[in-house]
Amino acid sequence: MPESILIVEDEIKLANVLVDYFNLTVYKPHVIHNGDEVIPWVKDNRPAAILLDLMLPVMGGIQICTEIRKFSDVPILMVTAKADEIDRLLGLELGADDYICKPYSPREVVARVKAVLRRTEKTSIQSDTLQLDEDRLMVEYFEQHVSLTSVEFRLLKPLAISPERIFSRAQLMKNMYSDQRIVNDRTIDSHIKKLRKKLSNISNGKDWIQSVYGTGYRLVP
Repeated sequence: MPESILIVEDEIKLANVLVDYFNLTVYKPHVIHNGDEVIPWVKDNRPAAILLDLMLPVMGGIQICTEIRKFSDVPILMVTAKADEIDRLLGLELGADDYICKPYSPREVVARVKAVLRRTEKTSIQSDTLQLDEDRLMVEYFEQHVSLTSVEFRLLKPLAISPERIFSRAQLMKNMYSDQRIVNDRTIDSHIKKLRKKLSNISNGKDWIQSVYGTGYRLVP
């Protein structure tokens, strides 16, 4: 079942435009026009993110944001036509994750929501007893841990998320270097060698990364 995006907007036409754009994504949009309906719905449905208009009938966006933060850390993007700095800071200090000013491009709104979701997703990854901490670029095996370089971490991450899956060198390279630079196979193999040694040092010699001849690599829990 797709995750939902809650759109809290009293302008019906504007809300419908956002619904059309979010329907083109993997998320399921849900619209609420009145502020007093938001809190019960969020408690019952747990959306992936909330687009929250500041000026709403019955209950305003600031009050809604304050109440939601008492029981949930769901990403909230405040939306308003008020662009002055005081309102901007007030919205963010109340626990909003981003702030969007009207008028806006619906395409930009969708992009901003996706960016916030990427930024707020959990950064702890676990594969059997191997745990990755993306914030600190560390990997832990039981109580033993070692630091990785950013490239080593980006190399290990997809392998750890999908253990036993075989990744080609090209797939791993794309994840390691976002600028699409040209890197030869020896560079990938060199990073794999260093990564194997680091993982082996914290797991009593265990070889986590297996070479698959002519194909690539996979992580074996």
